Amino acid sequence: MEYMTIQEAANRWGISERRIQVLCTNGRLEGATKFGRQWAIPENTEKPDDARIKSGKYIKQDINNK
Repeated sequence: MEYMTIQEAANRWGISERRIQVLCTNGRLEGATKFGRQWAIPENTEKPDDARIKSGKYIKQDINNK
C-alpha cells in the first residue's frame, strides 16, 4: 500500500497541514497511522467533509423537551 505525508495531503486537498494533523488525531482519516512523529495517510484516502460549525453559533437543545 502506498502512503502520503501530511504535506502531500495538504497540497492535494488544499487545506493546511495543521488541519490534517487534527483530522488524523481525531480518527477522521481512515487508515492513517502514526510512525514515530510522522503520520502516514493511504494514497487512496478521500478528503473528508468539513464537519466544523461555520455559522459561529452552536445549536442548543433543550434537554427537558425530549
